[in-house]
Amino acid sequence: MYLAHFGLRELPFGLTPDTAYAYATRAHQEALNTLLIASAHGEGFIKITGEVGTGKTLLCRRFLASQGDEVVTCYLPNPLLTPATLLLALADELELKLSPQGSEYELLKAINEELLALAAEGKRVIFCVDEAQALPLKSLETLRLLSNLETEKRKLLQVVLLGQPELDARLALTSMRQLRQRIAFHYRLTGMDRQELRHYLHHRLHVAGRSGVELFSPGAIAALQRATGGTPRLVNILAHKALMAVYGAGADTVDAAHVRAAARDTDGALPCSPFGLGWWHKLGWSAR
Repeated sequence: MYLAHFGLRELPFGLTPDTAYAYATRAHQEALNTLLIASAHGEGFIKITGEVGTGKTLLCRRFLASQGDEVVTCYLPNPLLTPATLLLALADELELKLSPQGSEYELLKAINEELLALAAEGKRVIFCVDEAQALPLKSLETLRLLSNLETEKRKLLQVVLLGQPELDARLALTSMRQLRQRIAFHYRLTGMDRQELRHYLHHRLHVAGRSGVELFSPGAIAALQRATGGTPRLVNILAHKALMAVYGAGADTVDAAHVRAAARDTDGALPCSPFGLGWWHKLGWSAR
């Protein structure tokens, strides 16, 4: 595609979370610090929320990768599960072989015994639930019951909930008040400001092999910030499309016009130009 044209080894703005491209924005570093401090204090529940595309999954991967051998980590990427299936998923992460036909009581008992055995070995267990806004209310209640498992000294299981703002609405329900009161630490992820966005673009391009002059003009960076609100996923989508447009035009630098054209062709991007779609479609590309 445009790799050789811009001196790149690989695509710099992919959508798959990749810790090799992780960039510590202020919000992400504060969120990671919150996770590290809260987990070190043994709190039962930690909650991280953010809009779609703010990098919650990447943050989760950074957090899990930072844990030492004394921590057993469990990860649930798709929590749209019944209570029993949720327990089976946790058991699987703990490498327990349990029968799917077992009752919830039997599943909880087996998990509790394993958590006690790990605690006796001096190990902590952290269970990260991504896309937690999708958890059924009964499964959220099951997580609360799991947080009851403890020794005289500490919780046997720490739960990290990562989700979209809808998670806050679910937890605000009266039926969720017991779980809500157990969340000792919370952080809300926000988008990048213009300066952070400039460093973010430079970082990803550098990791992908780019060296030399800046590829995105100041006007392009300003347009990107306006069109995306600094949301990393949207930034990646628009930056990739803008590079395609520059490559198609045989140019060397991304200008504001390239970003505006990409924004007009992207669902979720904020309008940043009064012009129509014609310029972008003349290049023969569309995201749809």
